[in-house]
Amino acid sequence: MLMPKRVKRRRVHRGRMKGVATKGNLVTYGDYGLAAAEPGWITSNQIESARIVLSKRIKKGGQVWIKIFPHKPVTKKPAETRMGSGKGSPEFWVAVVKPGRVMFEIGGIPDDISKEALLQAAYKMPIKCKVVKKGEVVDMDVEENKEAKSL
Repeated sequence: MLMPKRVKRRRVHRGRMKGVATKGNLVTYGDYGLAAAEPGWITSNQIESARIVLSKRIKKGGQVWIKIFPHKPVTKKPAETRMGSGKGSPEFWVAVVKPGRVMFEIGGIPDDISKEALLQAAYKMPIKCKVVKKGEVVDMDVEENKEAKSL
């Protein structure tokens, strides 16, 4: 599992995920990428399962780049604990993802295999994703996503 080696503060606030990704929204290393279509938290387990799917699909021909890292700790209090007595201990780590963020890139293999592998990795993600090609700008408008969900 991915997690930071050491951190300055162990417990952080939940935060908000408003807006779209301005950094990391281009395919830079590979030929195709998997971009987030809505905001969400991606856990280290989900990143690892997508990495396993991608590496199995490409065999030894291509290369996979993971462009997100779980920096944010998520805490939980033990079951049947009374209210108060502080915040719980960190349980798992997440990467905060905004719409348009390219999470995985793949290169060095034919187009049809790379698209199929990225679609299989998208099944492992808890959010909607889309496959993007190198050179395409991933433009995600938050209002468009809200309208699509309401329909």
